[in-house]
Amino acid sequence: MLSTNPFATLSASIPSSVMQAYVVVMIVLVAGGTLFDIIHKKSARYFFANWRNAKKKGTQQLSGAQTASLAIQTAVVEGLTSAEFCNLRRRIAHLLTMYGFIAYVGASVVMVFWYPTPAITAPAILPLLWHIGALMICIGGYWFWFFIRVDVAAEGNSPFRVVRADLFILSLLATATLALVWAYLQAAGSSWTDVLLGLYVIATTVLFGSVPWSKFAHMFFKPAAAFQKRMEQANGSRSNLPSPADKPEILGSARRMPRHY
Repeated sequence: MLSTNPFATLSASIPSSVMQAYVVVMIVLVAGGTLFDIIHKKSARYFFANWRNAKKKGTQQLSGAQTASLAIQTAVVEGLTSAEFCNLRRRIAHLLTMYGFIAYVGASVVMVFWYPTPAITAPAILPLLWHIGALMICIGGYWFWFFIRVDVAAEGNSPFRVVRADLFILSLLATATLALVWAYLQAAGSSWTDVLLGLYVIATTVLFGSVPWSKFAHMFFKPAAAFQKRMEQANGSRSNLPSPADKPEILGSARRMPRHY
């Protein structure tokens, strides 16, 4: 199962051109949904206005080399390692989900476009990455949803409460879970394979088609916000916040663990 390209097997019943067209449509939905989100929420206008204000209020000018260095630091620290998460469990869950999603989507695109039929054998690493990526999404996503997502006792909400912001993680988990189940049933020759395929396509369409209403676009805004924060700290504007105090932070007490979010 782990070494089998599920899309090549699927090409026996669905033409590879249809699968490729579907992938292109999903890419267009993500790009269009992100642009719509930017225009509707005016996030780009706010970002550049805030950028100009921070530059005017800065106490020092940054050179091109310093700006490039900050961009690299942002990509490595916030982008690749998610160091902005102070909570170690949340950070690990986020990294599992992020790298799992990258492996899953990347392997899907390569297999659908370059190895769409059994006549063109895909390298064993590709289906392996596809399965491992989906599994990483499930591990990180379910861990986040059931154990890290929110302190419901502190916020007074039901653990079963679902809001629109949860659309992204729920559709992502549904996509990864159904992908693994579909691949397993396909390899086993089950009669339920077509049913799971239909559910898998629905979940995937919701995931990539709901960008304007979910937190999907957050993954594009987050690096920009992290870079702007580093720039503001470096040029001295600090988002109009005072400088750090000399006294050490005092969180919690001897009898109670700190609970800060």
